[in-house]
Amino acid sequence: MKAGNGLLAAAGLCALALGGAGYAQQASTPLEAGRAAFAANCAMCHGADLSGGQFAGALKGSGFLARWGEQPASNLLDYISTSMPPGGGGTLDRATYAALVTLIISENGGDASVVLADATIPAAPAAGDESGSGLGLPGISSRYPFPHRDPPANPLDHYTPVTQAELVAPTDDEWPAWRRSQSGQGFSPLSQITPQNVGDLGIAWAQALPPGPTMAEPLVRDGVMYVHAYGEQVFAFDAATGRQLWRYQRQMPQGTLMQGKKTIALWGDLLIMATSDLHMMALDARTGRPVWDVAIPDAEGTRSNGGPLVADGVAMIGLASQRDGGSIIAAFDAQTGEHLWNFNTVAHEGTPGGDTWNGLPDDQRHGGSVWTSGSFDPATGLALWGVAQTYDTGPVRDVLPGMNNDGLFTNSTLAFRPRTGELVWYFQHQANDQYDLDWVFERTLADIEVDGQQRHVVITGGKNGLFDTLDARTGEYLATADMGFQDYIIAIDPETGRKIQDPSLIPGRDRGPVFMCPHAGGGRNWSPSAFVQSSHMLFVNARDTCMELRPTEGGFLTSGVDIYYSAPRDSDGNFGFLQGIDMETGEVRWEHRRRAPYNAGVLATGSGLLFTGAMDRQVIAYSQATGEELWHSGLDGVPNASPITYSVNGRQYVAFVTGMGNPLAFGLPNFTPEFPLPEVNSSAVYVFALDDQ
Repeated sequence: MKAGNGLLAAAGLCALALGGAGYAQQASTPLEAGRAAFAANCAMCHGADLSGGQFAGALKGSGFLARWGEQPASNLLDYISTSMPPGGGGTLDRATYAALVTLIISENGGDASVVLADATIPAAPAAGDESGSGLGLPGISSRYPFPHRDPPANPLDHYTPVTQAELVAPTDDEWPAWRRSQSGQGFSPLSQITPQNVGDLGIAWAQALPPGPTMAEPLVRDGVMYVHAYGEQVFAFDAATGRQLWRYQRQMPQGTLMQGKKTIALWGDLLIMATSDLHMMALDARTGRPVWDVAIPDAEGTRSNGGPLVADGVAMIGLASQRDGGSIIAAFDAQTGEHLWNFNTVAHEGTPGGDTWNGLPDDQRHGGSVWTSGSFDPATGLALWGVAQTYDTGPVRDVLPGMNNDGLFTNSTLAFRPRTGELVWYFQHQANDQYDLDWVFERTLADIEVDGQQRHVVITGGKNGLFDTLDARTGEYLATADMGFQDYIIAIDPETGRKIQDPSLIPGRDRGPVFMCPHAGGGRNWSPSAFVQSSHMLFVNARDTCMELRPTEGGFLTSGVDIYYSAPRDSDGNFGFLQGIDMETGEVRWEHRRRAPYNAGVLATGSGLLFTGAMDRQVIAYSQATGEELWHSGLDGVPNASPITYSVNGRQYVAFVTGMGNPLAFGLPNFTPEFPLPEVNSSAVYVFALDDQ
């Protein structure tokens, strides 16, 4: 075993049974509870008297206290409650873990009656004897020692705090933020892996993760890879070898619905994450130990599955909800966890945009979910967030006399000052969305030529495959590029960017069935795009699907419709497609089509490669210039996050995370029956590199 702080070499808590939960409540004292729990869960490995066994070291005596002596008992409690038993950290309740720490303190000569929060592990006494564990498996003899071998180098020993400047302009070898930098481009300048040698890629290392939906993009800093896994667990791996450096598992309240996350965030010495029980928390990036943990105010009835943006010393998180009054974006001081502000993503009466809800009272306005992390623009100092639609389409479908039914801030880009929450500008990409075709995805910052002038812009697209270009300083509408598969927007105002919907395709229970493209599941959806500044090309994958909206009582949308998947009328049976779009002209330069839909985001590299992954468990490399497929490899699980690339000691790596469960993964099983959803949802991180490096 290894402790997160590197102090513990072999003295972890090992269990072959997991029957300890509840012992702290059943016994009359914490010490008795600790003895009962230890006997049931730990004695087989650590010895009946804690002196060590065949499979794990001693939890008392000079060796143990040389590592843990004089530390606060809370440090040991945090470690064992998140890391032990091996492979099942967090499976015992908190009271049982506390009772085990009380036992360890007592067995090392400490006072078991001291309140644990105030307790300190005793200092190391003289070395003990080798009397054995009483189980016939005493452990390792000190009389015949193993040959000396230096411990492996730990990249965490050289971890340096992450600065704001590095989050917007990382060094070439790192991936310290979601989409690599806070510009949201998903581009790395690394070029060791090229179109010519990509066929030589092979597995460099792989690590299993807890099974379940795992959709977070890994981060890499100073040779350490951080991965958020299912069950609110975070792993730190040596990014060159895959060796686990530490693991954190949050103990969740019973009954919490676990939510996958798109990202975690690094800031200074901290790793910041949002949790499924609606908290924000920071871990020490070197050890995995909690630093601060705060509940998100006014978060009842929301979900957290996007992930934080940390910029200008502020940790921001968007939440998803259909509760009365809409959802929020919340902000906290990144160093202390102090709550700074909340912003209502559904505008309320008396606030900007509050008069756009067809006269509805505030508590009857719904939607405005945020389930994608934001971007940060150092040129303007603004944080840019996307907001989704409302499923409560009925009350706003038909505008009432004298009213406005646009429904701000649904389907909008919001530009905030991170420290204060001041809304500097906003732009609504699609007013009064009646289809669940939201615009909540990444906001990509770029510098491109528009109408003959260089402009600093933000680019973002909706499920319908329309990509708007806005001025990043003001939110002024500039242009729209069309991927070419939607058929319900019949006009776009060239000055304002307002989209005009075909009135014959607006659905409801009082109308006939409507057939239109794309489907509410996308089109373009969960998977982020990639942008290459030097070529001003945007690369995005999508699903070629349409939908029938059938009138019904009730319905998925409250206008009274249920949504059915359909193939396009002229479908060739290839439902996944990848496009390269010139964002200066809006022209689709090429398109690559394949049978299995894509499920992972797009990564672009400096050598002209694209990487992504699909529902047939293939990870694939393409040419940026032509869309030609250049390499593929099969994985055990469905690639479910965006791939990343990084370099350690001059060697370039490409990493993929599997663990089916993002919204794309469930949409098309009947379209491609030869690619069934996996019955065993394995999760892992796979890292590729050139074989000859």
